[in-house]
Amino acid sequence: MNIDNKLMKRAADNIRVLAASMVEKAKSGHPGGAMGGADFANVLFSKYLFYDPDDAAWPWRDRFFLDPGHMSPMLYSVLALCGRYTMADLQTFRSWGSITPGHPELDVAHGVENTSGPLGQGHVMAVGCAIAERFLAARYGETFAHKTYAFISDGGVQEGISQEAGRLAGYLGLSNLIMFYDSNRVQLSTDCDAVTSEDTAMKYRAWNWNVIEVDGTDAQAMAGALDQAIAETARPTIIIGKTIMGRGAVTADGDNFEGRCSTHGNPLSKSGADFDKTILNLGADPANPWQVFPEVAELYAQRAAELREQVARRRAATQQWAQAHPDQADELKSMLEGKAPQVDYAAVEHKPDIATRAASADVLATLGRQVKNMIVASADLANSDKTDAFLKVTGAFKTHDFSGAFLHAGVSELAMAAIANGMALHGGVIAACGTFFVFSDYMKPAVRLSALMELPVKFVWTHDAFRVGEDGPTHEPVEQEAQIRLMEELQNHHGRNSMLVLRPADAAETTVAWQMAMDNTLTPTALILSRQGVKDLPSASGDRYQDAQQARKGGYIINKVDNPDVVLVANGSEVATLVDVAQLIAGDGIRAQVVSVPSIGVFLQQDTVCRRQVIPDHVPAFGLTAGLPSTLRRVVPTGEIFGLDHFGASAPYKVLDEKFGFTPENVAQRVRNFLKK
Repeated sequence: MNIDNKLMKRAADNIRVLAASMVEKAKSGHPGGAMGGADFANVLFSKYLFYDPDDAAWPWRDRFFLDPGHMSPMLYSVLALCGRYTMADLQTFRSWGSITPGHPELDVAHGVENTSGPLGQGHVMAVGCAIAERFLAARYGETFAHKTYAFISDGGVQEGISQEAGRLAGYLGLSNLIMFYDSNRVQLSTDCDAVTSEDTAMKYRAWNWNVIEVDGTDAQAMAGALDQAIAETARPTIIIGKTIMGRGAVTADGDNFEGRCSTHGNPLSKSGADFDKTILNLGADPANPWQVFPEVAELYAQRAAELREQVARRRAATQQWAQAHPDQADELKSMLEGKAPQVDYAAVEHKPDIATRAASADVLATLGRQVKNMIVASADLANSDKTDAFLKVTGAFKTHDFSGAFLHAGVSELAMAAIANGMALHGGVIAACGTFFVFSDYMKPAVRLSALMELPVKFVWTHDAFRVGEDGPTHEPVEQEAQIRLMEELQNHHGRNSMLVLRPADAAETTVAWQMAMDNTLTPTALILSRQGVKDLPSASGDRYQDAQQARKGGYIINKVDNPDVVLVANGSEVATLVDVAQLIAGDGIRAQVVSVPSIGVFLQQDTVCRRQVIPDHVPAFGLTAGLPSTLRRVVPTGEIFGLDHFGASAPYKVLDEKFGFTPENVAQRVRNFLKK
C-alpha cells in the first residue's frame, strides 16, 4: 500500500497531542507509551482496520484488542479520529461518569472491544476471538471471515500468560490473528534491559508465528508489514515495531526527552518534559490542543467513505448467502443475538449415585449434540474434569482445522480462561472451560475480568473439596469456594451479582445447574463439582429432576417437616450427608429440615418470605461445608457452621471424612451438641 509518510506522521502527531493532553488535564495517566504507539495505531485505523463507521457492533468487523490498558489515551484518541469519541469525551478522561476511564472498559458502541489493564490478558482475549472467528467460518463460510488485531507492550510480553497464548495460537495456525508488539524497551519503573535479555522474535518463531521486525516509527514500513501479515495463510503474525517511548517529547529548552522511563506513568509536566513545548513540537497549539488537524480529518473521512463502500459489498454478500441458506441464516442470527439455546434437559439420564462431575459429563454430551455454537476447553484434564464427554461428541480443534468444538488448552489455566473471554467477546459462540477447582487460583485474574465485562462464560471446576483424597492438600480445595463466592457478593455495573456460583448436590441438581448456567446470558457462571460419587437426594414428588428445579431460587427444602427443631444447611456433597444426619437424629426425636443451597447469591436475592420458608429465622440453623466455615455464613448468620479450617491431607477420601469429622455420625453428634447450647 502506498503511504504518504508526511501525512501519516501528522496524523500520528495528532494522536500524540490528544493523548498527552488527556493525561495532562487528568493530572494522572500514562502518556509515554501512547505517544510511542501512535504511529502504528494510525496506520492500522486509517488504512487497514475493517469496520462499519455507522454500526460499531456489526458482527463481521475486524477486532482490535488493546493489551496495555494504560495506553488508553492512544486508543481513545485514534477512535476520536474515527468519530467514536468527541473532544469533550477526551477531556473528561479519568473523571467520574466519563466514558473514557483510565483503563479501557468494554464499550463496543465506542469501539472498545475489551476491558484491559492487567497486562497480558488483552492479547490472549484476541486469541480467543480469533478462534471464535475460525469456528464460525468453518461452519458458515469465509463470507464471514475477518481479522483480529492485537496490540501488546513490553510488559505484556513479559507476563507468563503470553507464553501460554503464544504456544496455542502458533499450534492452531491462527493466520487471522495479527499482533503488533510495541517494543519501546521502556517500562514503568525501569528500562527493559534491567529485567530481560530474551530474543522475543526467536521465541515467537519457535511457536510457529510469522515474525516481522520493522521500524515502529515508519508508516510505510508498518504498512508493508501489515500487507504481509494479511497475506499470511498459515501462521499468526507478530509485527515487532521498534518504537520510542514519549515520541515527540521535549524539555522547556527544546531538548529531546524521548525514551525516558519517567514519561511512562506521569503527565509530561511531571516527568521532566515540558507539556507546552512538546505540544508545539508536535505541531499543535498548547492553548487549545483539543483539535483534529484538517488534513487528518480528511484522511479519516476518506477512510470512512472507503469503509462504507466495502461494508456495503460485504453486507450484500452476506445477504446473498442468507437467501441461499435461510435455515443456517436463522441459526446464525440466533447465535449472534446471544440467546440461550433450547436443550431437552429433562431427557438427560444419569446412573444412580454418581459424582457430580460425571453428571456434568452426561449434560455436556447432550450439549455437544444439541448446541451447535458451544466451545469447551480443558487445561489437560478433560478425562478428569469430564469435559471429554463434550469432546467425544464434537471433536477437538487441530492446526488449521476448526470443524471440532473442543480446545485442548494444555496446562494453561489462565490463558484458557482469557481465551474463553475472548470467544465470548467475539459473540456468536458459547464458551466453557474446565479444570480442577484448586487450579481456579491460576484463573482468577481472568475470571474477574469476565465478571467485570459481564461475559456469559461457563467455568467448570471439578474435584471440589478435600475428598480429592490421595492427591493431598496441594489438590484439595478448602478456601476456594469462599473466594469464588465473593463474586456473588460483588455487584457488576448493572447491579447484578457479578457471577452465578453453583455447587450442586446430586446428579439431578447438576442438570439443573447446567440449565441455569446456559440460561444465564448476563454474567459468568461457576459450576463446582465433586470428584467422588454422591447419593441421589430423596424426591418429595417422585421426580427428582423436577424437585431440583427449585434450585433456580438458589436454595430449597429437600425434606419438608412440620415445626422443625433444626434446619440443616449445605450445598454440594454435604447435602447428602445431612440427609443421613437427619435420619440419625430423628431417632432422638429431633425433627430436621434439610436445605440445599447451590447458589447462595441467588438464594439471597429471593424475597424475605421465600427465604424464611426455606430457612426460618426462629429455628436453629446448622451449616455443613467442606470448605471454610465462612462459606455459609451469609445463609447461616447466627447458627453454627461446621467446616474445614485447615489444609487437607493425603489419604482415601472416606478416611479423610472420618479423620476430619465429616461422617454422618460425627456431624449428627455436633448437631445434638449445638441444640443443647
